[in-house]
Amino acid sequence: MRHIAARRLGTTALEVSVLGFGAAPIGGFRATIAEAEAQALLEAAWQGGVRFFDTSPFYGYGRSELRLGHFLRQSAREEFVISTKIGRVMHARQPQEQVPANLRSNGLPGFIPVFDYSYDGVMRSLEQSCLRLGISRLDILLVHDIDFWTIQDRALLDQRFRILMDSGYRALDELRSAGVIGAIGCGLNEADMCLRFARAGDFDCMLLAGRYTLLEQGALDEFMPYAEVHDISVIIGGPYNSGILAGNVPDRATHDYKAAPRHLIEKARRIAAVCQRNKVPLAAAALQFPLAHPAVASVIPGALSAEEVRQNIGYLHHEIPAKLWQELKADGLLAEAVPVPS
Repeated sequence: MRHIAARRLGTTALEVSVLGFGAAPIGGFRATIAEAEAQALLEAAWQGGVRFFDTSPFYGYGRSELRLGHFLRQSAREEFVISTKIGRVMHARQPQEQVPANLRSNGLPGFIPVFDYSYDGVMRSLEQSCLRLGISRLDILLVHDIDFWTIQDRALLDQRFRILMDSGYRALDELRSAGVIGAIGCGLNEADMCLRFARAGDFDCMLLAGRYTLLEQGALDEFMPYAEVHDISVIIGGPYNSGILAGNVPDRATHDYKAAPRHLIEKARRIAAVCQRNKVPLAAAALQFPLAHPAVASVIPGALSAEEVRQNIGYLHHEIPAKLWQELKADGLLAEAVPVPS
């Protein structure tokens, strides 16, 4: 069994492994993963030293939490850290109820997610998550998907933000104060919304997906410095930008789960060429890069197979020469001030 270093989460007592496990794929939205393979994925992560696991009721409409809980319950509770999310409450579909047009395929049958960022919604979501996981004490509770990338409507985004901060936030703060959970934060796809939440409340961490990667560092403008100064830990999701940094950069590479624009493909290929000259897999550089920022506590890639999990663990431990980072900066692919691994 390998060892992975841990970092403290904000000013809390929690420590998370620097490589975490993103449990969205085992929910089954983007690929069909059999039950046995899902458990093999988790076993590979555990044997590789991963002790931080992130899930959500949204991932497979409950399937991800069910699968993760089944695995984690085999270990002592103090041996792992688990985060899940609030914002959607699962509703059992009634026989005559119409299926929403935007319901994702391959989720747990018979369940429909209903957005609810209110005080009661937070409490119901937490209770449902504990029951699905079969774990009574969770560590981190994250506000999920209040960002334009998800909502695509500024007025609705602002409405959900207000509901959360006026109502749901009170539940999160009470749960943390009572010791029911150890930390609160947000799981978002935009750095500016992470910053907006950080300024509006007392959050311990932010899970930022896809916006601080080897390919793009827009979060460095305001959010990352703010997080560092205010002891808000950042958890990096989507370090491969949904595939474009995962290996070869094909013409049909994906970014943000859709076809990548040409300028990003060209930039990714230039980064890949530097990696190739230094005999470093592109994915290894992409995985290790975010961890150089002092605000970052963990990076949590997803995986579709046990072999991909083992590859991620290998990428974390892959030795990368300092010359690679120097060349990326010299070629204008990273700004001179961007923190890089030493």
